[in-house]
Amino acid sequence: MKSTESIADPIVPVILSGGAGTRLWPVSREGHPKPFMKLPDGQTLLGKTVQRAAKVATGRKLLLVTNRDYYFISKDEVARTLGPDTSTSAGYLLEPVGRNTAAAIAAAAHWISASLSPNAIMLVLPADHLIEPVEEFMRATQQAAALAAIGKLVTFGIRPESPETGYGYIEAGGNFDGGEAREVLRFVEKPDAATARDYVESGNFLWNSGMFCMRAGALLDELAIHRPGLAQSMERCWDEVAAAERTGQFTELPAESFAAAESISIDYAVMEPTRNLVVLPTHFSWNDIGSWSAVAGLVPQDDRGNRVHGDSLLVDCDDCFVRAEDRMIAAVGLRGVMVVDTPDALLVADAGSAQQVKEVVAQLKLRGHESYRLHRTVMRPWGTYTVLEGGEGYKIKRIEVKPGAALSLQMHHHRSEHWIVVSGTARVVCDEKEFLVMTNQSTYIPAGKRHRVDNPGVLDLVMIEVQSGAYLGEDDIVRFSDIYGRAPC
Repeated sequence: MKSTESIADPIVPVILSGGAGTRLWPVSREGHPKPFMKLPDGQTLLGKTVQRAAKVATGRKLLLVTNRDYYFISKDEVARTLGPDTSTSAGYLLEPVGRNTAAAIAAAAHWISASLSPNAIMLVLPADHLIEPVEEFMRATQQAAALAAIGKLVTFGIRPESPETGYGYIEAGGNFDGGEAREVLRFVEKPDAATARDYVESGNFLWNSGMFCMRAGALLDELAIHRPGLAQSMERCWDEVAAAERTGQFTELPAESFAAAESISIDYAVMEPTRNLVVLPTHFSWNDIGSWSAVAGLVPQDDRGNRVHGDSLLVDCDDCFVRAEDRMIAAVGLRGVMVVDTPDALLVADAGSAQQVKEVVAQLKLRGHESYRLHRTVMRPWGTYTVLEGGEGYKIKRIEVKPGAALSLQMHHHRSEHWIVVSGTARVVCDEKEFLVMTNQSTYIPAGKRHRVDNPGVLDLVMIEVQSGAYLGEDDIVRFSDIYGRAPC
C-alpha cells in the first residue's frame, strides 16, 4: 500500500457545511446552524473539522461547500481557526439552495478538477462531526488516500459501540487486497432496535459515517455511469461557472441551473450502485452530535448523573442536562430532564425524547415564528445586531460594526431609524449628505431615505438603533449597493 508521502497528487479536504441541525434547537437555527454552535470547550464543530482537515491537506488547500448565506460566518470561523500564519488556504463553493450531498460533492469534484487536477484526491468531511484522537484520523486518511490513488472509492466505517438506531449501517465483506479495507456488501437504512443488536453482534456491520475519499475525476466518472442525468446537470452548471467571472475568494454556483439538479444523497446516487467502493473500518471515536443527548455526553457528570454547562444550580436532581447561556438556571426535583436556555427561547424536554426536538422546529416554522430561523443576536458580514426589545410600532437593537466594515446602502419603506453612537465613530450617508457621528451623538434616518453607516475607525462601532413604523420586518430593506455582494446587480 502506498503512503501519502509517495502519492504525487494533492489531498484536498472538502468540508460540507450546511444542514440546519433542527434537533439542536434552540442553539442551532436556520440562520446559525449546527456547525457554528459552540461546544462546551468553546470551539465550534466547523472549527474542529477545519483543524483536522488542515493536518491532512497535502495540497495546502481546503474547500468548504456551504450555502451562500453562511459564507461570511464560515470565512470568519476558518480565519479564527487557522490563524493568519497558516500555509493552508481555504476556497469556498457557495450553493444558492440545498440540493443534498450528491450535487454538492459533484460540484466540489468539478472545482478540484478545474483548480488542481482530476487526479487530485478529495476527502469529503461533514462539518459537524467530532473525531478523536486526531492522530487516528490522520492514519485513516493516509490509508484511504492510498486506496484512492489506485482508483478506489473509499468510505469510512465506524465500529459500532452500541445497537444505535439513529445511524445507517454498512455490511462489510472480505478484506480488500490483504489490507484493513473491506469490500462493501450493502448499505442498510436506520434499523429498529432488534435489528441493530443483530448487526452489532455479527461483527460485520459498521456505522455509515458519511465521509469519503476518492479522486475527483473518479467520482465524476462514477456519477456519469450511475446517475447520468445529475452528472449532465452538474456539467452544465459548471460550464456556467467557468464562463462567468470568478473572484479569488469564492465560487458561486448559478442559482437556476443548480436548483434544477436532482436532490439525492451521494449514497443513493453513487456509493450504493458502484462496484468500486471499499469501506475502511476506523479506530477513532466518532460522534455526529445529532442531538442534545450527544452534546450532554461531552460534559462531565456529577455523582447523580447530572451534567451542567453554564451558570446553573441543581437541587435533588438526577440524570439531568442543563445548558445555560447568560442567566442562572435553577432546577429542583427533576429526573431525566434536559434544559437548554438561550436569550429568546427555552427548551425543556424529557431526556429520552431528544430526537423529537426537530418537531418543535417544524411547528415553529408552520407558525412563522422567527425563533426557528434567527437568534436574538444575528451575525452579519459587517458585525452583529441584537434585538433588545420590541413592541407594537417599535424595535430597539444594539448594532456592532467591525473596523473597516460597512452596512449596505439601503432604504426602508415602512420604518424610520434613530441611531445613538455608544462607542466608536460612525460615518453616515443619508441621501446626498455624508457626516460623522461621534460617541454620545445621534442622528435620525427618515423612512424612504437612502442611507448607510460604516466604521472608519480601528475600534468596534457600537450603536443603539430605535426603529419606529407600521412594519418592522427584516425584509423591509431595499439594497442599492453592498461591498459584500448582497445587492442586486
